Amino acid sequence: MLNCFDVADYFMALTCFEAGDLISNMKIQKLVYYAQGFHLAIHSKPLFTENIEAWTYGPVCPELYHKYKKYDSNALPIPDSIDFSKYNAATKDLLDEVYEVYGQYSAWKLMNLTHEEPPWRNTKQGEIISHDAMETYFKTLVTEK
Repeated sequence: MLNCFDVADYFMALTCFEAGDLISNMKIQKLVYYAQGFHLAIHSKPLFTENIEAWTYGPVCPELYHKYKKYDSNALPIPDSIDFSKYNAATKDLLDEVYEVYGQYSAWKLMNLTHEEPPWRNTKQGEIISHDAMETYFKTLVTEK
């Protein structure tokens, strides 16, 4: 199983700095949240083990937040190298799809989206957003191919 840092690294590897793509700590939190939610909806199991909590600015994986908080709202560094062999084809497809749909939005837009969604809205601040809540909600967004 992956961890939240693996998922974040994958998304950051997709960014193109020259094209103006930037991922802040807030934005990576939301992308990781969406990846976890869609993985739960499709596979009924988590993509990574770390919890996601309801914070003021939306869903946050605390371990990931603390790793990148020193960058404040600035762009996170793109990893020098990533071992892509740890991601199977289905995971790559899911992460690519999440990035294609949600990666185009700013951190603030993603925050606003998560604030409208039941998993964050129905969880008390500082508490863990349950996998059940994410799976139930994200199943409503998944269409069968």
